[in-house]
Amino acid sequence: MDLEQAIQAHAQWRMKLRTAIARREPMDVATIGKDNACELGKWLHTGARAACGNCDGFAHLVATHARFHTEAAKVATLINAQRFDEAERQIGADSAFVRASKEVGVAIVRVKQSAGRTAGV
Repeated sequence: MDLEQAIQAHAQWRMKLRTAIARREPMDVATIGKDNACELGKWLHTGARAACGNCDGFAHLVATHARFHTEAAKVATLINAQRFDEAERQIGADSAFVRASKEVGVAIVRVKQSAGRTAGV
């Protein structure tokens, strides 16, 4: 699993949501809300436990990643309800989505560093 790419992919969600707001495009809330649908999520719920289950912060990454997708789905729900101003606020400065986005990035780095010290990922 390319954890650097996973960080970038999750960071790009803010832009995806902002684009959907600007274009007034509906989003697939069910898929966005699944923490096992993206590449990182697929890895976390399959081979990661064997490779990194004992890494520092692994359980925290799993939980943080799930929270990230829950928060992204909340924003997508607002977009689908055409509550664009509220959706924009939810991807703004100090929102639950922004905090979850930052936390998932930090959690990925922590696991990556721990894995590098043990087996390498």
